[in-house]
Amino acid sequence: MNGLYDEFRIALHSVWNRRWLALAVAWGICVLGWLVVALIPNSYESKARISVDMQSILSDKVGIESRDRKRQMDRIQETLISTINLEKVVRATDLNLSVASDRELAGKVEVLRKKIEIKSDKDNIFEITANASAGNLSDAENAVLAREIVQKLIDIFIETNLAGDRVETDQTLKFLDEQLAKREKSLREAEQKRVQFETENLGLLPGVGSISQRLEASRAELNQIDAQLASASTSLASLNGQLAGTPPTIATPGVAGGGVSGQLAQAEAELASARARGWTDSHPDIIAMKNQIAALRRQVDTKSGGPSYGAPNPAYSSLQSMRAERQASVAALQARKNTIEGDLAQLVSKQSLEPAVVAEMAQINRDYDVLKAQYDKLLQDREQIKLRGEVETETDAVKIKVLDPPSSPRSPAAPNRPLLLAAVLFVGLGGGIGAAFAMGQVQTTYPTAGKLEKASGLPVIGSVSQVLTSSQRAIGQKKMRLFYSTAGALFGVFTLLMIVEFIQRGMVA
Repeated sequence: MNGLYDEFRIALHSVWNRRWLALAVAWGICVLGWLVVALIPNSYESKARISVDMQSILSDKVGIESRDRKRQMDRIQETLISTINLEKVVRATDLNLSVASDRELAGKVEVLRKKIEIKSDKDNIFEITANASAGNLSDAENAVLAREIVQKLIDIFIETNLAGDRVETDQTLKFLDEQLAKREKSLREAEQKRVQFETENLGLLPGVGSISQRLEASRAELNQIDAQLASASTSLASLNGQLAGTPPTIATPGVAGGGVSGQLAQAEAELASARARGWTDSHPDIIAMKNQIAALRRQVDTKSGGPSYGAPNPAYSSLQSMRAERQASVAALQARKNTIEGDLAQLVSKQSLEPAVVAEMAQINRDYDVLKAQYDKLLQDREQIKLRGEVETETDAVKIKVLDPPSSPRSPAAPNRPLLLAAVLFVGLGGGIGAAFAMGQVQTTYPTAGKLEKASGLPVIGSVSQVLTSSQRAIGQKKMRLFYSTAGALFGVFTLLMIVEFIQRGMVA
């Protein structure tokens, strides 16, 4: 412990012996450091907080969701410090005093962008901070400039959100109207092309009336007609057989049997009609009619002994009329069959053209569907944007409130000049002491007898302290007073600089 104390005393003695060197180095470092600190311009900072409230009651009903509002907040934060807005800020503040060309304006904009900071504390609260440190302006002017920059940004913010959304909506609607007009024209042309193609190739297209369907329908109809023709031919043959077995005339007795004869004629007519309907001789009604006719004939033969006269048979006439109808029906069915067979031959010959026409029609329909989908999407977007624009402009969807107006800085935000001045002083003192100590280490001296004995390896008998005369003491006292005065002047300059700094801050306030 005593050795450490001795070493400290030796080091302190070495520095004290070279105190003038330490003081000179301290003065040099302090003067140079204070000069550098003095050249650093003061930067004044102004802050403001604004709140952006967006209505969500009606907005949600028309498609303005929370993520849309968040995206709009991000867009506001990014576009607020755009080049166009910063040019407006430069033109509207004292920064424009040193702008003489577009190049200088661009430089001012880039510098200003680095000195503006926008933070979002919450989803709808923004904090705008701006620094001003123009070298051609005084501290007071820089403080005012910082506040003007923040105020101008707030004005641009309000102007952009109140008027910018309407302008953007109008531009978007105008663009969509132009695109809708183009799509409508293309859609109309596609419709006309499709109708024309369908008209020209109506029989070759799929759907109702296509070749395939017409072939199927014609074959089905031909099968049906064949069945009807077979049935009609069978019915006609049966009718011809009945007609061959029916006499064209019937014997009519005298007057006495006139009533029974009428009944007989009526019964025979009913029998012919029943056979025309397809009833056979084994049918119960046919058997009953035959028995009735036989009985009536016996009555006629019994009541009339005179000659009988021939009269037209009504059954024969009815069968002839029915045969004519059946013959006409068979002829019509045969003509219809011949026509369908001719149409089938033509359709089969055209069927080879159907695939190419169908493929071209499919391409036309695909083009039309694409145009129609684009048109419907643009129309839906136009109506939605129009409705959203009306909601945002007519219901004040965006409300901007200035929570904290731009602050008027009273002290520079940077640099912390008092701290820097004190730091330079301590660095100067430390540098001076360090220089004196280093010089003591470089020069070979022996401050104590023990050091000399250790270095030489020889015993030291004794040491003689410094002996000063009265004149030397007087000179030494003068040098000490000069040293103290010079050291005190260093602290005095430091104090003076601190006073000047606070006076300048007071002038800004």
